[in-house]
Amino acid sequence: MTDFSLPGFDLSRFISETLAEDLGIGLPNGGRDVTSESVIPAEAQFSGVMDSRDAIVVAGLPVAVAFFRALDPDMEIELLVSDGDPVTPGTDLMRLKGNARAMLTAERSALNIVQHLSGVATLVREYVQAMDNPDCTLLDTRKTIPGLRHLEKYAVRMGGGSNHRMGLWDAAMIKDNHVLVAGSVREAVQRAVSAGVKEIICEVDRIDQVEPALAAGATRLLLDNMEPPTLREAVALVSGRVPTEASGGINLDTIKAKAATGVNYVSVGRLTQSAPAADIGLDFTAL
Repeated sequence: MTDFSLPGFDLSRFISETLAEDLGIGLPNGGRDVTSESVIPAEAQFSGVMDSRDAIVVAGLPVAVAFFRALDPDMEIELLVSDGDPVTPGTDLMRLKGNARAMLTAERSALNIVQHLSGVATLVREYVQAMDNPDCTLLDTRKTIPGLRHLEKYAVRMGGGSNHRMGLWDAAMIKDNHVLVAGSVREAVQRAVSAGVKEIICEVDRIDQVEPALAAGATRLLLDNMEPPTLREAVALVSGRVPTEASGGINLDTIKAKAATGVNYVSVGRLTQSAPAADIGLDFTAL
């Protein structure tokens, strides 16, 4: 299908399930593209060009290729740019030539994924540029669309950001509700340490929680909803013992000031949660 792969992500399954949803496979009278079958001759051939109408950072082209090749393995596809490339309005991204029905049936799924992932990558690049701080790393969060986490986090990397936890499994992240049940920051962290967890991120929203979290064994502090003066105080108190992360209340207007406080990371949920889709089109010509 394509040599694109991500650890933990089954591309073939994603393609087949997405197309099955669009085609109504398993539903009464489902399993076909009614419009294309009734209007387009089976032997008809199309050429097509996918292009960007906006200035964007590209992401998702290999996934789009997989959609088209799933329905026409012999489709001729030429990628004109690469994921991670910034492009100007009017840039051609991909050229296609093959079976017209297959191209039309796969069109929406292919466009949806490229528009969404390019939107994520473009927003990430805006945040990196607004942060303007090579000593601070922009992180995403777990605020992802169910089923699309691996792809969205891939798009974050294409935009110049880095990934936070991939899920609930690869690090402990102690937040206020965990602390509420455990009784204190110290007790919550100690429980994670006792359970043998190696990576323990502890959220603190007050300066007086910093030392108890560190003493108990936290390996990173998430400094939640703190303004720059408080962030500087917290970073000074930590004094390099563990990495620090600013989170909460961060947007394009505030990120530079918060990153300048000395934190190692800034995390922004909006990168994947609210990124607008990129304006990308696909135009066909009958052959």
